[in-house]
Amino acid sequence: MPLLLIAAVFALTWWLGLYVLGGEPGERGARRAGLGLLAYAAALATGQVRALLLPSPAPLDALETALTFLPALLWTGAVLTLVPGTGRLDRIWSRGLVPVTLAAIGWAAVAGGTARAVLGALLLVPLAGALVLLVRAGPERVGWLAAVATLFFGLGTALLLTSLSGPPGLLAAIAIDLDMALLGVAIAMAGAFRAGEALWRDMARSALGAIVVAAATGGQVAIAVALGGATPALAVLLYGVLAVAVTAQTMAGPLHRALDRVAFPGDPAIRRERAQLRDSAEALPRREEGPPPLDDAEFVRLTRRALANYGDLGKLASSPLAGLPLIDERVSGDIPLERAAELKHLLLESIRRLKPRDGEFGTSEEWRFYNVLYFPYVRGLRPYRRGAGRHGLDALDRQAFDWFVREVPERTCYNWQNAAAKLVADDLRSADRQ
Repeated sequence: MPLLLIAAVFALTWWLGLYVLGGEPGERGARRAGLGLLAYAAALATGQVRALLLPSPAPLDALETALTFLPALLWTGAVLTLVPGTGRLDRIWSRGLVPVTLAAIGWAAVAGGTARAVLGALLLVPLAGALVLLVRAGPERVGWLAAVATLFFGLGTALLLTSLSGPPGLLAAIAIDLDMALLGVAIAMAGAFRAGEALWRDMARSALGAIVVAAATGGQVAIAVALGGATPALAVLLYGVLAVAVTAQTMAGPLHRALDRVAFPGDPAIRRERAQLRDSAEALPRREEGPPPLDDAEFVRLTRRALANYGDLGKLASSPLAGLPLIDERVSGDIPLERAAELKHLLLESIRRLKPRDGEFGTSEEWRFYNVLYFPYVRGLRPYRRGAGRHGLDALDRQAFDWFVREVPERTCYNWQNAAAKLVADDLRSADRQ
């Protein structure tokens, strides 16, 4: 039965979208790929509900069209994040192509006909360009997987632009969903590689949990559909139950944090300790076994990543640097939270060694590496965040905040942080050898 088949595809697509989105919520590629998967899952559900409504409401037709083609736009943006040195193209995509294509999607959803041809050009030409860049760059580990997925996704999107209906249209929709899943996996692999984390154990555990809750909840509605026939009301109930159940399972961590804020509004210590325990447990499947890599460039990259995650013990627990022999000497046992805390302490020690001895703050050249690590990561300053201000900062942080805003462009700060991370990595390795 198409409804139940699409429901299974919907549940897996919805899960993968949430998994990619939740795994690296701050990464542009993960955000775009995750939202694209969620949009396409919603398009599948909308199409099934629309097919059961006779006559089909025009707003529902328009919504399905918009949700079907929105992932192609997001896919192009996700692919660009896999290609090094495409910052300018990414800005063109986000500030130029996105608003124009969204307008074209809205036009095609309402008008059809010529609008679909215009939409096809806006979707497929940038996608083809991103594919060429991806093939030429060949990102490590994920390049060819993403390229093949992008190629077949583009072909599937071109087929859908021809308004296929019936079984061919259904097969094209499922094929596109498979291609999107491949890109989602490629994005997740790229994120895990950057973080030095294992992927497959964590992904398998998350998928198993999603399948169990989907079968336990959506399966009951599916039985009702099988016994009594498909109706629009049952279709809406089926997809709604699947979406809620899979979301509750896949996004359990953020949901628990939100509940803790409601349940313990006046006890931040309990919220913090509960969050640390959850983060530590969630980090275990992602942790790579064995000592960190000996390659200098890889060690520097992992150090840079650990510095960026300085305040997140869960991320530090899954970092390969938590397996440093020096940490083995300082920590008895293999408790992830303790190893993460010790790694955090080691990073702080290395940062403090960069500090000149003439006071607490300075703006001379010798202070720059200490400042760009200590204040953003240890003190938690966010001078480049939109709406950031000096309110609530102490005198030292206000001095640093003003220095960042007035004298250090964001890109310069990023470059200095990269250079400082190399110094910290060298310090960690020298301390580890002693």
